[in-house]
Amino acid sequence: MSRRPSRFLLGGRRFSPAASLALAAPFLLLLLVVFLLPLATLLHESLFVPEPGIGNYARALQEPVYLRVMLRTLRIALFVTLLALLLAWPLALLMARSKGLGLALLAAAVLLPLWTSVLVRTYAWMVLLQRNGVVNQMLAQLGLSDQPMRLLYTEGAVVLAMAHVLLPFMVLPIYSALKGIPEDYSRAAQMLGASPWASFREVTWPLCLPGVTSGCLMVFLLALGFFVTPALIGGPQQMMIATLVSQQVREMLDWPFAGALVGILLFFVLMLTLLFRRAVRLDRFVGQA
Repeated sequence: MSRRPSRFLLGGRRFSPAASLALAAPFLLLLLVVFLLPLATLLHESLFVPEPGIGNYARALQEPVYLRVMLRTLRIALFVTLLALLLAWPLALLMARSKGLGLALLAAAVLLPLWTSVLVRTYAWMVLLQRNGVVNQMLAQLGLSDQPMRLLYTEGAVVLAMAHVLLPFMVLPIYSALKGIPEDYSRAAQMLGASPWASFREVTWPLCLPGVTSGCLMVFLLALGFFVTPALIGGPQQMMIATLVSQQVREMLDWPFAGALVGILLFFVLMLTLLFRRAVRLDRFVGQA
């Protein structure tokens, strides 16, 4: 018995695989031209310029200055993820328990920063944290500091500003997971004698874990390649790998070495994504079996 080719449903209409591919062709062509082709060219140069081999990669992994930049990038990305999680969890829980106007206001507070340029938000943090900025003036008025503190161009400032910029990418997955948990589950657990902490630990947390892990992965990966905020808030002292790549391309004109840095970062991102898929079964988030 012959099987009919599978068809895809979109907007109430069914499309054959060929028609679906034709509809996706413009996006796939754009992806090929503006992302895959330049990336492949850069990786090719990293392996074959000035001569075939892994010399550029060995240089990146052997010289201490570049290793410090890579380790700093991983450390900052980890701290940003943890801080974003601590800030996002209560907000997502409040959104999940709110309705009507309250939910609309909270959602606007989360989504509105996404409509503002990252550069603008970064400059706002520079105004707040500079030597004569709002934070130092407030500390002086409260009598907590006799002289301006050095807040700008520090690793803490970079972590704080990046966590603020990336916070929506943590809030939304957690809110989606919490919204899908029926309130009867926690109520039933407490009726059976569980304390609020036990109800959270045994019911709420396991059910919202996919949203938490998804948000953490998204924020961590975005933080690894962040450029504008670390460059302005951290300066040369807090250089991350994206800033280093930009320096190699614009100032040193060393495209092969920049390609090696990109290749190392890409390898780490792919490995992390595969580990995440293996650990929590990423297909649950897209509705696949």
